[in-house]
Amino acid sequence: MTESRQAAISAAGAALQRYQRSVQRFDDAVGRALGVNAADMRSLDRLSEGSCTAGELAAATGLRPAATTALVDRLSERGLVRRRTSPEDRRRVLVELTPEGRAQVWAAYGPLVEEGAVLLEGIDTEQIVAMGALFERMTAVTDLHRARVEG
Repeated sequence: MTESRQAAISAAGAALQRYQRSVQRFDDAVGRALGVNAADMRSLDRLSEGSCTAGELAAATGLRPAATTALVDRLSERGLVRRRTSPEDRRRVLVELTPEGRAQVWAAYGPLVEEGAVLLEGIDTEQIVAMGALFERMTAVTDLHRARVEG
């Protein structure tokens, strides 16, 4: 590997670390503004993609079932989420953002999403697809090492 390629990889890695820290600080600030903790934030993030079961929410947050139940109860009391019966299987209960919860999450993240979209102007579709593929591979590597650390 050439020195210039290695230098570019190092610079990109450092930039990615700064970005990760920035995202974490932003999420922490949003959590404080919403009055919720980090696990609550991970739940709200997952639920912003759509409803899911408590088990799926537990997997997304890394919490045990009892802690997930307490989390859903806490967010439900705040009016951010609600439980509802699955329309496909009446035996399943889904957790979803309430309209108020969706509004509060969007109020915090919407401006960032909208301004972030502007950053993609001038980048062609192929490059965006390549970025998405890279992010998916990076996620797989991170998940692999999270599992290693968790034992």
